[in-house]
Amino acid sequence: MERPSEEECVCDVLVIGSGAGGLATAITAKKHGLSVIVIEKEPVYGGTTAFSGGVLWIPGNRHGKANNPADTREAARRYLKAETGNWFDDASVDAFLEAGPKMLDWFEKETAVQFLPTLYPDYHPTVDGGVEVGRSVLAAPFDTSALGDDLKRLRPPLSTITFMGMMFNSSNADIKHFFNATKSLASFVYVLKRLAAHAGEVARYGRGVQVTSGNALAARLAKSCFDLGIPILTETPALRLVKKDGRVTGAEVGRRQPRIITARRGVVLACGGYAQDLARRAEVYGHLKARAAGHYSPVPEGNTGDGIRLGEEVGGAFDAIFPQPAAWMPVSRVPGRGIFPHLLDRYKPGMIAVLSNGRRFTNESESYHDVGAAMVETGEASAWLICDHRAIRKYGLGHAKPAPMPLAPWLRSGYLKKGRRLADLARACGIDAGGLEATVADFNRGARHGLDEQFHRGETAFNRYLADPENRPNACVAPIEQGPFYAVKMEMGDLGTFDGLKTTVPGEVLDRQGAIIPGLFAVGNDRASIMGGNYPGAGITLGPAMTFGWITGRYLAGVAFEKTNRENAA
Repeated sequence: MERPSEEECVCDVLVIGSGAGGLATAITAKKHGLSVIVIEKEPVYGGTTAFSGGVLWIPGNRHGKANNPADTREAARRYLKAETGNWFDDASVDAFLEAGPKMLDWFEKETAVQFLPTLYPDYHPTVDGGVEVGRSVLAAPFDTSALGDDLKRLRPPLSTITFMGMMFNSSNADIKHFFNATKSLASFVYVLKRLAAHAGEVARYGRGVQVTSGNALAARLAKSCFDLGIPILTETPALRLVKKDGRVTGAEVGRRQPRIITARRGVVLACGGYAQDLARRAEVYGHLKARAAGHYSPVPEGNTGDGIRLGEEVGGAFDAIFPQPAAWMPVSRVPGRGIFPHLLDRYKPGMIAVLSNGRRFTNESESYHDVGAAMVETGEASAWLICDHRAIRKYGLGHAKPAPMPLAPWLRSGYLKKGRRLADLARACGIDAGGLEATVADFNRGARHGLDEQFHRGETAFNRYLADPENRPNACVAPIEQGPFYAVKMEMGDLGTFDGLKTTVPGEVLDRQGAIIPGLFAVGNDRASIMGGNYPGAGITLGPAMTFGWITGRYLAGVAFEKTNRENAA
């Protein structure tokens, strides 16, 4: 990368990090008349957003209103108060609920960022104020060839959640066609055409260009930056913040030839939190402090807490205060491929999770965060996701795909364990055989009638959302009885951290005395989450990241946030 001129080293706003929070701030500030530079230490831009599901939780958004016109801001506020408990932050929550729908409309009108409605329920729809649909939106698919030469710098999607490099939404018709390719001529032809198109993309661009989910969101945000002339300087780490007369005025950046970028209005920390800061998470994550446990996060390796460290170095306050410091995710390690997040398989009928004693410990169809929290509570470092032959061939298990894809490679690598009988599977996994046999027998008695008598699986709209609606009477529950039996080892991981720097509502970083550090702001996972260490719904990271990025960008430009009467808006 060429060294910028002296003029290029001065801007109004310097954004450190290129995920959704940082890019949303940059775009907003630029559209309101400020000059902006974005720097990113990695060779690719997009941050954790590019690996994510691309979902935003925005109560009151216009897409959701079409599916749930009865929802109100007051209901969303009650829900957040119930979910966050002692960590409820009135001012920040009110700002989020007020600004979120406006932010969404603004980005769809002013930029290349577009969204689609989803049918996601809140993760705890039976809690006061929870709803069964209407608060989550999804980034619209995107053809990344529109990025031109900058395509090669877009972070690719997480390889373990693609198929031959292709991306699908969970509701995408592609998935059904791929599952039915050996049963339907129409699906077979569809799959052949899809594979041929993907091969053509790879030949021309070196990767698939039809992207979905978080990769689409990152690409749309980046395209909006490039359209506005905002540079995203990759391979440009921030080494230290520059402070003058008590104000943060810029940062020293770069590796081989460090230089100062001066920011007249402010520096924005948007480095994605500390999920890969091994030292800090060893101090904060309870399961790592309590025992010799593993933790395998699928977030980018560059999320090493740089923003929080930079903030602390100039007096910013960081405290690990939340009971659950991160968004937990059960993961499995795929030999030679990386980390697989268990986002879909746990919900399917015919699968249960057990500990080393062979006993279940939670409702497997709750959210990844809830299942992860339950794993932490067990005091064990791992659990086993168990299914029978019928279930694995219909749904897959972990990274092992359903029929017609072969299971042999996953069995040879040791990723999958197999047993002709449950006792054989238990021995292969190191599970107590008697405990596993008793657990499955108890589970099957209710499962044959669609009941989970122990954990009530399938009794909420969220449990059922990612299950199998064709499995009746309970989309989440079926007996485990057709051998051979299979298992994959789930271990602790996360999708990002909740604890962050203390800020004002507009994102100004505070010191330990509660005073504002002039010129310094934080967004995304570098800012303490308003969710209080809980996970109320799909998109509760990206929704606040973009909303507060929008608020911060406007604040930097001197645009006051216009509040409306909450009762009238409800």
